[in-house]
Amino acid sequence: MLYTLVGELPRHLYVWVDSAYTHQEPQGFIPAVWYGLVSYPGRCWGATVLLESGAIYRNVPCHALAFNDWPEPEWTPQDAQTWDCYGQGFTTLEYSYLADLRCMARANGKQWLGRYLFTAAPVGDGYSAYPEQAKEFLFIQLDNGRLTIQPTNHVLVDDKSFTVGGWEVPTGLRCQTDIFKAE
Repeated sequence: MLYTLVGELPRHLYVWVDSAYTHQEPQGFIPAVWYGLVSYPGRCWGATVLLESGAIYRNVPCHALAFNDWPEPEWTPQDAQTWDCYGQGFTTLEYSYLADLRCMARANGKQWLGRYLFTAAPVGDGYSAYPEQAKEFLFIQLDNGRLTIQPTNHVLVDDKSFTVGGWEVPTGLRCQTDIFKAE
């Protein structure tokens, strides 16, 4: 587990990067290995990638990542994530229970289907200590070839052996607001 501004993913991922973010003369989407994550308060999550040339790029915006070389063409920071990073501290983990499960993510007034990749949980910032603000962020590989990073309250997960209701967003759920102490 990591509690840091710059950390690594639970496992590296093969992706494509929009070369407009890495080259003076863009060449479309180019192959890369994504292995690191950057969290600056008030900014989008950043990716650390290794290009085929051997060059390392840190803090590539996540809306510049794709999972094939022909992804959804119009992808904005607001499609890639709902909230900016809360602070510098975070931990990354892949919940084995959620590994590769189908997800429905909501952001920017749209809904997409995809698969769970891993989670980043902010720690040590001004938001995460408050139950009503504390969120983990699910990184999801979308069927349209793109990445979205959404808080848990913007994602539904489908476990065929347990969940019911398809992709209908539940209503009547209560936001956690209490802090519990034993002493």
